[in-house]
Amino acid sequence: MPLPDEQPIRLLLVDDHEVVRLGLKTLFEEAGGFQVVGEAGTQSAAIAEAGRLRPDVVLMDVKLPDGSGVEACRSIRAAQPSARVLFLTSYADDEAVLATILAGADGFFLKDVSGDDLVRALRKVAGGQSILDGAVTQRVLARVKTLSSLTAAAAGEEKQQALSPQEQKVLALVAEGKTNKEIASALALSDKTVGNYLSNIFQKLQVTRRAQAAVYYTKRFPQ
Repeated sequence: MPLPDEQPIRLLLVDDHEVVRLGLKTLFEEAGGFQVVGEAGTQSAAIAEAGRLRPDVVLMDVKLPDGSGVEACRSIRAAQPSARVLFLTSYADDEAVLATILAGADGFFLKDVSGDDLVRALRKVAGGQSILDGAVTQRVLARVKTLSSLTAAAAGEEKQQALSPQEQKVLALVAEGKTNKEIASALALSDKTVGNYLSNIFQKLQVTRRAQAAVYYTKRFPQ
């Protein structure tokens, strides 16, 4: 539901750089209509502060020192369905953008966005709209369209080989937008072993891209 015009938008800023958070805080305070209720520099702090402060909108980076903003988004939205999450990052990989959408994010902006555009975007997100940066919208939407064939594949998944427990763990981390290196670290595996697992997963699921595998996981194992 849109927020009443007279009610300030309660905003939580999540970025591991203090200078970035300070700049964003100044931007929104000067814009008016916003109340920066808290800041966080890590994934764990973002989840904890969101639970404690219950902001209207969380403005978050994708890459955080102790994990992924995508995972934080998923946790925050699971605990607070009404909370809105907008990503502001310099990490423009299409699969990362898709991962944020699958995690329930309401928008994605690159850090080269103008201050005025970001302020307008935050107001729209707080009002119930979902937004993607124009620079990535077309690419991501095109990617989503190419995944439409996955529905038919999922319908015939009984023909697909079952994933092993370890393959399911790897696939879950792919769906969170993690890189092979991050997956290897999380599961105490070598990069080569993770690559082998992904090759097996792709073959079993009859897909060729990480994003396709991520969509399969989201449909097969909804949060």
